[in-house]
Amino acid sequence: MSATFLSSEFFHNYKRNLSAIAGSAILLAFTVIVLAGPLFVAQNPYDVAQLDLLDSYKPPVWLEGGDARFLLGTDGQGRGVLAGILYGTRVSVMIGVSAMVMSCLVGTTLGLLAGFYGGRLDAAIMRIADIQLSFPSMLIALFLMSAFGTGIDKVLIALTAVGWVVYARTVRGSTLSEVQKEYVQAARVAGLRDGKIIRRHVLPNVLTPLIVVATVQVGSFILIEASLSFLGVGVPITEPSLGLLIKNGFDVLFSGLWWTSVFPGLFIMALVFGINLFGDFLRDELNPRLK
Repeated sequence: MSATFLSSEFFHNYKRNLSAIAGSAILLAFTVIVLAGPLFVAQNPYDVAQLDLLDSYKPPVWLEGGDARFLLGTDGQGRGVLAGILYGTRVSVMIGVSAMVMSCLVGTTLGLLAGFYGGRLDAAIMRIADIQLSFPSMLIALFLMSAFGTGIDKVLIALTAVGWVVYARTVRGSTLSEVQKEYVQAARVAGLRDGKIIRRHVLPNVLTPLIVVATVQVGSFILIEASLSFLGVGVPITEPSLGLLIKNGFDVLFSGLWWTSVFPGLFIMALVFGINLFGDFLRDELNPRLK
């Protein structure tokens, strides 16, 4: 870290905010899981050759009948719950981050165009956004997945379709303010093209609120993906996902085999909780109205 950052107000407030520290610690732990998760377990839970039905529904290691090879027990296919969680977390986080990036690109582009040019283009984009906001995001995602079918690529398209609106509205509002400022008027008088003005002058000044939106949206997308997979219209059963693990465990939850569903649920809860804690801190620090 540079001396400038260490002496900044942002870092000073971060050190005093226990929620932000806890959130970043959780995110750091999950980053390690995403990058090196498979190194912590010997079993690849999605390699059929490594599965044994004789290991089905073994309880966690601290309960009677537990096996030291499976710290958090196994599911009906002899797949270690911990191994499934580590592999599934990688896919869930990848989907959440990828969908956030795609939504940000689409929404930011449309928001810049709407705010910069105004008129009919602005009205058309915002009316589409208003219509979409009148429906729950989960309902739209379910409709799209029912139409497209299952698959990670289909999930990304569905999440992008429901996530672009918040970026478009945020950027459009900031752009309307920026285009009235003198530096934009000066750039126009200097003969710069609209594309260069948007890219070099307007865009850098509307990025700050997007950081907060993007951070929180990753958690929302992870939950939506888990919900879609739980309902059977998200990630296919051949791919690891926290939502699929919860669904598989839920089928036998009331048979006393609670660990197959509870542990994946706790992991996804902790992940989203950490994202929201850190996102709240960023919102407070990057929102000039709260200063």
